[in-house]
Amino acid sequence: MLRIHCPYCGVRDHEEFSYFGDATKAYPPLDPGHHDAWVDTVYLRDNPKGEHAEFWQHTVACRRWLVVRRNTVTHEILSVVPARERTLP
Repeated sequence: MLRIHCPYCGVRDHEEFSYFGDATKAYPPLDPGHHDAWVDTVYLRDNPKGEHAEFWQHTVACRRWLVVRRNTVTHEILSVVPARERTLP
């Protein structure tokens, strides 16, 4: 069973969370001139093998956004931090 340690609520089952994608991407500016960049950012996804940072939201409890770094092969969770504290690689 995948268990995520929410920094606000403690250890919880992954079913309390919703996955929202790659946390390593930088989002383009919000203006019409960047339409193609937004399409690429939102719809094109890598399928990494190994360590990866992902956005998750604790939808059942505190509703906070988190960055969960986990191994996509073993599903081991390596770290969890509030999304506002994320650093891009």
